[in-house]
Amino acid sequence: MTAPIRVLVCDDQALIRTGFTTIIDAQPDLSVVGECGDGRTAVDLAGRLRPDVVVMDVRMPVLDGIEATRLLAGAGVTEPVKVLVVTTFNLDEYVYEALRAGASGFLLKDAPPGQLLHGIRTVATGAALLAPEVTRQLIGRFAARIRPVEGTPESRLAPRELEVLRLIANGLSNSEIAANLVISQETVKTYVSRILAKLDLRDRVQAVVYAYRHGLVT
Repeated sequence: MTAPIRVLVCDDQALIRTGFTTIIDAQPDLSVVGECGDGRTAVDLAGRLRPDVVVMDVRMPVLDGIEATRLLAGAGVTEPVKVLVVTTFNLDEYVYEALRAGASGFLLKDAPPGQLLHGIRTVATGAALLAPEVTRQLIGRFAARIRPVEGTPESRLAPRELEVLRLIANGLSNSEIAANLVISQETVKTYVSRILAKLDLRDRVQAVVYAYRHGLVT
């Protein structure tokens, strides 16, 4: 049998931690190996327990979830841990920074249990989880805070790849991109893989940030 996905749950609200733990542990392919209520403890536990996925709240005492994510999955981390950020959309003004800190995905706290489980499984495989509605609302809301950089990706990507990148950054799923461009979903996946490889990006989340920083989406 395949070993279960090991999950560390980090949230400063005990009721939410208990709820997440109960939902996750009820699945035969998932196992909660630890839980904590602040970012510093999250970093320490992740180092000792080596979970496959850390479910991370943003607003926590001692060390917030963004800084904890940066220490676990940011640039320069030799053995990064996959982090799934859970957030309350109307409260967390700095959640965009979690993307740049290295988070592999976002979920809203009012998402149904099935989405939480899907998110954990998706991130565990190495894929990014950035729900289209979160891309459109959350990233779009903070687009003005994204610092532009010099240089342009036009010379590195083919015209069709640029088109796909813009659609990704606008929050379209692979199926929506396929319908928009009248191509198959497999072709879209091929384009996405090429874009990530050419721009040296880890996942779809980084592609969205890259597109905004390079002015491909406004």
